[in-house]
Amino acid sequence: MIIVTGATGLLGRQIVERLLTRVPADRIGVSVRDPRKAQNLADRGVRVRQGSFTDAGGLAHAFEGASQVLIVSVDKMGEECVKQHRTAIEGAVAADARRILYTSQMGASASSHFQACRDHAATEEALRACGVPFTSLRNGFYARSAAHFLAPGVESGRIVLPADGPVAWTAHADLAEAAAAILADEGRFEGPTPPLTGGQALTFDAIAAVATEATGRAMTRTTVSDDAFREQLVGQGVPAESAEQLLGIFAAARAGEFATVDPTLAILLGRAPLTLGDVLREQLIRS
Repeated sequence: MIIVTGATGLLGRQIVERLLTRVPADRIGVSVRDPRKAQNLADRGVRVRQGSFTDAGGLAHAFEGASQVLIVSVDKMGEECVKQHRTAIEGAVAADARRILYTSQMGASASSHFQACRDHAATEEALRACGVPFTSLRNGFYARSAAHFLAPGVESGRIVLPADGPVAWTAHADLAEAAAAILADEGRFEGPTPPLTGGQALTFDAIAAVATEATGRAMTRTTVSDDAFREQLVGQGVPAESAEQLLGIFAAARAGEFATVDPTLAILLGRAPLTLGDVLREQLIRS
């Protein structure tokens, strides 16, 4: 039994969909906070159980019979994030899983400029200490994040962001397919994988041209100071802590933390990864 957590989320659901093309449905289980949202999976033969990273007792039931557990990282940052991941790891150990997998991120490091990467590093340390073989999927930076940063400027044609550095933007769909391939081939990677990245590392100067082509609207890049960007976010109602965390992405990019381009994802997929332009055409035009 392969258990996937967060299977009603953006990445988790796509992983399950890809996994269903590789293994029988009765070998797949999902742990979700609200089973009603996973009814479509249950109708197709996937075992659906309620589970939350804040409820260790509930995870014992959700992970029952697991040979592998894929922990999809939570959409939080900081101490609470790592605490929840540790609870999930402990649940997988208690379920006697043979292997624990985790969706980490390229650039995971205790010294990263980006809080999420520090959280991933702390979670990987918990995995190393748990006594069960593990695989940490070092996912490339999500291309949807680039679309998120671009969205406010689509109408005006101005991309107003702090100074950045090259980022290996990577599509959720490709990372989901890679995760399914790794789950279906247990033990293919021991410990952290190489960075699972798209084929290019681009700055927002280059992305402006990609976005222009993708949307058919002229877009130009304007650089603002970190302080000005922070004030802009807070003025829009973003909490100060969240604004600081977003700025961490740009500081990390400037430090080259997301610049590596690696062939491992393409090898797993058996094809070239989707480009940032592919993602922008879907996200920006649809929005």
